[in-house]
This record gives sequence, C-alpha cells and structure tokens, in this order.
Amino acid sequence: MSKVEDLIKMLEEMTVLELSEVVKACEDKFGVKASAPAVAVAAVPGAAAEEEEEKTSFTVTLTGAGANKIAVIKEIRAITELGLKEAKDLVDSAPKPIKENIPKEEAEEIKKKIESAGGTAELK
Repeated sequence: MSKVEDLIKMLEEMTVLELSEVVKACEDKFGVKASAPAVAVAAVPGAAAEEEEEKTSFTVTLTGAGANKIAVIKEIRAITELGLKEAKDLVDSAPKPIKENIPKEEAEEIKKKIESAGGTAELK
C-alpha cells in the first residue's frame, strides 16, 4: 500500500474527535487554517464509524400484547425472570423495554418469541 492509502485507512478508523485533533495538529504544524468544508468532509467517515459501533447493542421493546395477553405475560416472565405481577405490569404498560443493550441475535430471538406468543415487539 502507498503512504496515501495507509493514511486514508487510518483516517477511516478515527472518531470525529480524533479527526478534529488531527486537523488542529496540521494547522499548528504547517501554519495553515483548514476551511469549514474540509472539516465537514473529514468528519463524515468518523461519524459513520461511530454509528456502526453503536449498532452492536439493541433494545427490545414490547409494543403491544395482542389478543393473547396471557401467553405474552408468560413469555415475558421466561425472558426476564420477572414475577407474575411485574410481568403483567410490564405488558399492561406497553410500549416498554423488555431487555436493553443486548446483542442483535438475542434481541431478534426475543422479538420472535414475543410475536409467536401473539404480542408485538420492535428492536431499537
């Protein structure tokens, strides 16, 4: 790889804050001032990288109990290990988060369980 390609790869992996520090260091070192469009272009790759990082954890939210509320309460109890009253209160107060900050695979499985019991859920 060339030096330019190496530099581009390094910039792609940086956060917006790190990119801002690079721009400031270049301004100080070379005695120049970066224009606003150059900073905005440099910030885009870092912002995209941060969004991708945030997508590693999901929250499953119960949006409705559907017609078979008892089956949904049983499923909530199995997923969360809540008591009967707490699970019923969670179902009655939908939309409510069921589990937060969990991997995508686990979140999708919980959503399928809720939907197969007759409820509705969404991933955030």
